Amino acid sequence: RQPLSPDVAGERLCSTEEATPGSGTYTRHGFIYSSLAGCLQRRSEDSGLPVVSVVRDSESQLLPNVGAVVTCKVCSINSRFAKVHILYVGSTPLKSTFRGTIRREDIRATEKDKVEVYKSFRPSDIVLAKVISLGDAQSNYLLSTAENELGVVVARSEAGVQMVPISWCEMQCPRTHTKEFRKVARVQPQFLQT
Repeated sequence: RQPLSPDVAGERLCSTEEATPGSGTYTRHGFIYSSLAGCLQRRSEDSGLPVVSVVRDSESQLLPNVGAVVTCKVCSINSRFAKVHILYVGSTPLKSTFRGTIRREDIRATEKDKVEVYKSFRPSDIVLAKVISLGDAQSNYLLSTAENELGVVVARSEAGVQMVPISWCEMQCPRTHTKEFRKVARVQPQFLQT
């Protein structure tokens, strides 16, 4: 009998006499339990007993963890921080948007006291950032762009054209040649969306 896909972690799947525990499961008192919510998979093994494992349902919400690199869009800025919406964790798009904050002191690794938020980000910029904490009561994730690989990856000029990075702190509009300050990311190939 195929048990239903576990809706919650800790759901009892079957006895250890019926199957061998695989990934996403654990055993206790002769029974196999799911260690995460997701899809149940039963794989036949030559040794006899099938292997049961639970894989995260692609529909289930992926959450930004501390240390994860996320792609976000800047919503608003002030002198102390930039407010962003997190769109991707790694290269996986999120089904719902999470809010994040990049504080002034987390924008750059050096000369933090000289950083100005409006010279680092502008609303609608696309930014690569790293999650540094799971945030506060407003469920805002705290993000950092202090590493060289992190920062603005896509920005549009006032003329509406995608700008080209010309240094670690400036981007230029290819149409008007106007330069604008940004905290520019040195993009690693694995983060480039094709």
